[in-house]
Amino acid sequence: MFRRNLIKAIIWTNAGFFLVSLVFSGKSVGLSANPLFALSPDYNVLTFLGGSGTIPIDTYNAWWSLFTAGWFHGSLLHILFNMMALKTVAPIVINAFGPSRMFCIYILSGVLGFFSAYLGGVPLTVGASAGICGLIGALLYYGKSRGGAWGQQVFMQTRTWIFSLMVIGFIVPNIDNWGHGGGLIAGICLGWLLGYQKKPHAIKSSLILGISLAIVTAYFLSVSVVKAALLIFF
Repeated sequence: MFRRNLIKAIIWTNAGFFLVSLVFSGKSVGLSANPLFALSPDYNVLTFLGGSGTIPIDTYNAWWSLFTAGWFHGSLLHILFNMMALKTVAPIVINAFGPSRMFCIYILSGVLGFFSAYLGGVPLTVGASAGICGLIGALLYYGKSRGGAWGQQVFMQTRTWIFSLMVIGFIVPNIDNWGHGGGLIAGICLGWLLGYQKKPHAIKSSLILGISLAIVTAYFLSVSVVKAALLIFF
């Protein structure tokens, strides 16, 4: 039950902040007939709400955006695609690593993915895909490390996902390949560091880390929304 509720909580939180970005955008919401840009929040609103990249960090010193950018999205199709991917990948990661380690990998891969995007010179970036790529990276490590029939199956599946991400990255415009690549590498490293063995001390430490990350993320999101509301409406 907790496992399903954790995934639902992540999905609904993403949906909630997407709605917030649309409300804050007001008449500036993109209503393009192109499905890639339909219902897209205003560029400046995303910058002030918690988007990451060189503009928020270099211009406004918003390093906290590394924690918040993963909860905002650039269009309706963007969030739908990411949430479907999360719903597919997260349960497998939970089965392999447990819910707390899955959450830690998701959050930290997002942070490191956005930091990679910043180093790569991406002006503005948002979306859950960096964290999702981290989950895929953790599964790649798990499948290769575990071995056996199930491990091989997981490894082959994750390789297929990674290939698909590479193809999409070259075909679809405005894809943050730096964030995807950074998140993927972070996920592999975190999968190795956190481990997937169900040892009591490891479970307890990952639970403490997960709660800490949730508190930090919630704080930065709350502050960013309040600051953006003051800038936009007052």
